[in-house]
Amino acid sequence: MINYKNAVSILLKSKIKIKNETVLSKDAINRICAKNIYCPNDYPAADNTAFDGYAINSQETESLNHKKTKKFKILKTLAAGDNPKIKKIRKYSAVEVMTGALIQKPFNTVIPMESIVFYPNRKKPNFIVVNKKINKNNHIRFSGSDYKKNDRIILAGEIINASHILALKSLGVNKIIVKKKPSIALYSTGNEISEKIKIPNWKVRNSNNYYIKSLSKNLFFEITDKGILRDKDENLFKKIINKTLNSKYDIIVTNGALSAGKFDFVPKIVKNFSLARFFKGVAIRPGKPIMFAKFKNKNKSFFGLPGNPISSAACFKFFVYPYIRSILSMKKEKSFKARLKKDFVKKKNFTRFLKCKLITSKKGIREVSVLEGQESFKIKSFAQANTWGLFRSGKSTFKKGDLIECFDLLG
Repeated sequence: MINYKNAVSILLKSKIKIKNETVLSKDAINRICAKNIYCPNDYPAADNTAFDGYAINSQETESLNHKKTKKFKILKTLAAGDNPKIKKIRKYSAVEVMTGALIQKPFNTVIPMESIVFYPNRKKPNFIVVNKKINKNNHIRFSGSDYKKNDRIILAGEIINASHILALKSLGVNKIIVKKKPSIALYSTGNEISEKIKIPNWKVRNSNNYYIKSLSKNLFFEITDKGILRDKDENLFKKIINKTLNSKYDIIVTNGALSAGKFDFVPKIVKNFSLARFFKGVAIRPGKPIMFAKFKNKNKSFFGLPGNPISSAACFKFFVYPYIRSILSMKKEKSFKARLKKDFVKKKNFTRFLKCKLITSKKGIREVSVLEGQESFKIKSFAQANTWGLFRSGKSTFKKGDLIECFDLLG
């Protein structure tokens, strides 16, 4: 049995290659950017007005004051999206502009609508009257003031979110290169597993697969539930692995059948294959029997997760999920710190993944409580939790007020 740190090190040295693909930017939500994306042009594409008002040439107001006013002829009205071209622009001209309308020479400043004096009157305006010096560039949004051409929009390895899609579509980026979604074949094991709602008390509902499969709806991988392997399916499992090694699936994940019981056939079958890297058993709780293998000369990996619900959930979070991030060239998931509300004691040489409740105190301090019911079969505390607490090996007693490393729940 190895420690958690060594297990993670083996995972990071056992990457499989995930290919890239091109997708429409509008369909790229929750995909992983494969290459840096750069802005194809300046944004805004041209100078435009930030207010409804009148555009004039500021130089023509240099000598104006309350005693010396000037009438500016209104040429036309421009709305956002209108072609701003005007054939003849004489001195002392003005253009009514709506927010977003383009501003072109000789116009270089905007007087807001509420400051306008009309002539002969507001109902039939032919001119605006200016009675003071107007500064250049008032109320103008300048070309390239947001994005310059070749500015980076998204960094390779980032998760594309809705804000990115808004930027991509605004900037005219229609197609982007992303990593393909890793494809996972998921199996449950055991005669006790049932898909029925009403079951006898010697059966167990198949919750693990539904939990793991639900994660793919909001994350960046695809999971196919391949059903249940029964206690007698040892030979079938061997055939399944052989078939999967030549299939579209990148990773095989099983739930259960990992320990030393008569029907725990998963480790024996997997170890019969040619493996580049392997571990079975990690000094963690829950999830000690976890198993990992990278198939030799094959671009495929295997995870065996324990059968208890919380063991399965914890091992997916702290082994499978970081592995998927690594093969997609994503940055390591960021943890955060919170102060422990009560003392907690564990075995020194074990890493614990604990279901916790995170709150922010009235003083704005993050505080974390270890929930009751940490056994791997107890699901109530998992339903109540809003964070994982990672209590690493090498320390047995954690005191109230200690800073604890925390991770967001998946999903």
